Amino acid sequence: MAGPPNVRRPATLASLAAELGVSRTTVSNAYNRPDQLSAPLRARVLEAARRLGYPGPDPVARSLRTRKAGAVGLLLTEALSYAFRDPAATGFLEGLALACEQAGQGLLLVPVSPEQADVTAVHQAGVDGFVVYSVREDDPHFLAVLERPLPTVVCDQPMGVEGVDRVGVDDRAGMLALTRHLTGLGHRRVGVLCMRLAAGHNDGPVSPERQANATYPVQRDRLAGIRDGLAEVGVDWADVPVHERFEHSVDAGQDAAAALLAAHPDVTALICTSDILALGALRHAADRGLAVPDQLTISGFDGVPEAERAGLTTVRQPVLEKGRVAGELLLERGDRNRPRRVTLPTELVVGATSGRPRVEERFFSGW
Repeated sequence: MAGPPNVRRPATLASLAAELGVSRTTVSNAYNRPDQLSAPLRARVLEAARRLGYPGPDPVARSLRTRKAGAVGLLLTEALSYAFRDPAATGFLEGLALACEQAGQGLLLVPVSPEQADVTAVHQAGVDGFVVYSVREDDPHFLAVLERPLPTVVCDQPMGVEGVDRVGVDDRAGMLALTRHLTGLGHRRVGVLCMRLAAGHNDGPVSPERQANATYPVQRDRLAGIRDGLAEVGVDWADVPVHERFEHSVDAGQDAAAALLAAHPDVTALICTSDILALGALRHAADRGLAVPDQLTISGFDGVPEAERAGLTTVRQPVLEKGRVAGELLLERGDRNRPRRVTLPTELVVGATSGRPRVEERFFSGW
C-alpha cells in the first residue's frame, strides 16, 4: 500500500526571507508597513509568499506583540439577528461600520442575552474598545465592560456613567413634542405601548412601581415626555393605561394594541415608544377594521424607513448619525481624559396616522 503523499509544510516568515535572500523585517514590512518598501520589492515578496503558501503574519501573534486588536467591540444585549432585524439597530450599525471603515478598524459584534448573566463573551472579546448599544443600567455585561481598562462609548443608555462617552437624543423632549401635537388635536383618552422597562418579562399592563423602577432610561424618559405633555392639559397619568412588551417586534406591538384596546375601548390615541410597536398597532387596527386616524390615532418614535412608508406620525432620530458619532468618539479619542456627551436633534414628523379624536370624544371634551 502506498504511503501518504508528501505534504509540503506552509512557509514561515523565516523560510520566506531565506528563499528571497532578504531579512525577516523586509517580509514583515511587506504586510504591515508597505510604505517602507519599494513597489517592486513588495510585489516580489508577495508573489513568493503566494507561491510558497505563506499565509502572512499571524494576527494573534501580532496583536500580542502590539497589544492592539484592530477592532471595535459592539456590545449588543440581544440575539445577534436583532442587529440585522431591527431597523433602528441596523441604521446605528451602518453608521458605526462607516466610522470603523474610515479609521481602518474592524468591528466585532458581541451579542449576549438580556436574560443571561454569563459575561464570558465580554471578558474574551479581543477588541481595543467598546461601543455599548442601548442596555439597561444594571446589565451585568455592561458592568463587565467597565471592568476592562478599555475606552467605552455608550449609545442611548445607560446615561451619566462616569468616565464614559455617550451619544444619544433627548428622548423626553422628543416625546413631549409628539404628545403636544396629539393633545393639540384634542386627544385626552390616550393609551401607551412601550418597550421593555426592566429585567424580566412583563407582557401586559405596567404598574406604577415598575414604571418608577425602570432600568432602561430611554423608555423611562419617553414615558416621562408623554406624562409631561398630558399633564399640561390636565390628564392624570394614573388614568393612562401603559402596556409593556419584552420582545421588540411588530407582532408584539400588534398583540399589545389588541390587549390595551380590549381593556380600554374609549382610547382614541395610541402613543408607542417605538415605530416597530406602532407598526404592529397599525396592523391590529387594520385587522379590526378601525380607520386610522378617523377612529384611532397611532404614533411612534424613531423615524425608521418602514414608518415613513406607512405615513406614521413619529419622532425621527438620526440613527445612522448616532452610530457614526459613537465610532468617532471611540476611535478619535486621542489623549483626552474627560468624557464627552453628544446629544443629537430629533424631529417631529406629522404623518397620516394622527388626526382629531372621533366625534364622541370631541363632544365629551367640549369641541
